[in-house]
Amino acid sequence: MADLELTSQDQAMLDGAHGPAAQMAMRILTTMARVFDAPRLLDIESAHIDGCLYHGISGIEFAQRLVDGNAQVVVPTTLNVGAIDLLHPEAFQGTAVLAQRAQTLMKLYEQMGCRPVYTCAPYQAAQRPAFGSQIAWAESNAIVFANSALGARTNRYGDFIDICAAITGRAPASGLHLTPNRRGQLLYRLVNIPTRLLHEDVLYPVLGYLIGARSGSKIPVIEGLAPDTTEDQLKALGAAAASSGAVALFHALGVTPEAATFADAFQGGQPEQIINITPQDLQAVLSHLSTVPDNKNGAAAKIDVVALGSPHFSPAEFAQLMPLLRAYPPHPDVEFIVCTNRLVLAALQKKGWTTLLKLANVRLVVDTCVVVTPIVRARGGVLMTNSGKFAHYTPGNIGLSVVFGSLEECVRSGAQGLVWRDKGLWNG
Repeated sequence: MADLELTSQDQAMLDGAHGPAAQMAMRILTTMARVFDAPRLLDIESAHIDGCLYHGISGIEFAQRLVDGNAQVVVPTTLNVGAIDLLHPEAFQGTAVLAQRAQTLMKLYEQMGCRPVYTCAPYQAAQRPAFGSQIAWAESNAIVFANSALGARTNRYGDFIDICAAITGRAPASGLHLTPNRRGQLLYRLVNIPTRLLHEDVLYPVLGYLIGARSGSKIPVIEGLAPDTTEDQLKALGAAAASSGAVALFHALGVTPEAATFADAFQGGQPEQIINITPQDLQAVLSHLSTVPDNKNGAAAKIDVVALGSPHFSPAEFAQLMPLLRAYPPHPDVEFIVCTNRLVLAALQKKGWTTLLKLANVRLVVDTCVVVTPIVRARGGVLMTNSGKFAHYTPGNIGLSVVFGSLEECVRSGAQGLVWRDKGLWNG
């Protein structure tokens, strides 16, 4: 294990010159830096914190100790989802004790100077890191988006390490912070994918789920995406890849900022392996994302819940949703939930869309999402979603069966309470 080089400022924090919270944070960071075999620490420009999501009393005890030690973040720092919607606490379906603890933890992080955006998609709700900037972000989909779509640099930080970086403004100089470690390793070639499908949003969570499952923690490079692939499509791809695997960075040739060319993506080298992705491969993953069949005994499967917004819904996604809801309003027996962030909610209110959504019995949830806390009222049945992340976590986290589909398939299924499919979608 190499010696860790510390600056005089690092050493001062470690010695307690900046208070007990900064001392504890630096002690944890230097310990982790040695585990990562990092030679030094580096400055970061922002942080995103996952530790505000309540998992147990230890999280509160840790945050309280930091607050008692006068902790304050020294870089712009945003908060990931918590375990309760603070603006709509009546939506919470858990116990009063859990609600109180969730709120306590969230407020402790606010006391440290963290910005209470409470979103898993801070890149669409706050100031975005610039290309090449060093950051310390938690939340798997935020990490992969920042690295891939923005070209910022972060490792996969988790609870407690994230806030330590924010308090000290430092992170271990290792992993994806360093240029050589951002070189692509696997090449995925899209073969015979219909042109129409390349422009359909539903392709991207399916493709991401496939790539994540096959890549593990290696860096995939994708060849064959359209040059006009949208930000929300990249968001969906990365979120799914980070759910089925441990992908923290992907490159898309001609699309993402570090992959203008093959040589750029692989830093002048060659892939370890070339993997062709065919329509048949995508169909297999599509089937895997649903845990119940579309039809049973000749009848369409019943839908109890439609849940959208993992990662949190963007303004562009709401713009797609609104005309579909006007054409196909949800069935009264179907619980229809969309998760988003506070800034998007405010924009919807200005447009008058929140009123229209309420009239359509669509429930907007902010600050949290349906798979991390009790939000869904249904205690069984089938949840339909267009999110690869929701499809992955729903059965295990909240005990509902799941059907995956496009946004239109979700809305039209929600309108009739039964699974509806666009028969030609995957045939181009």
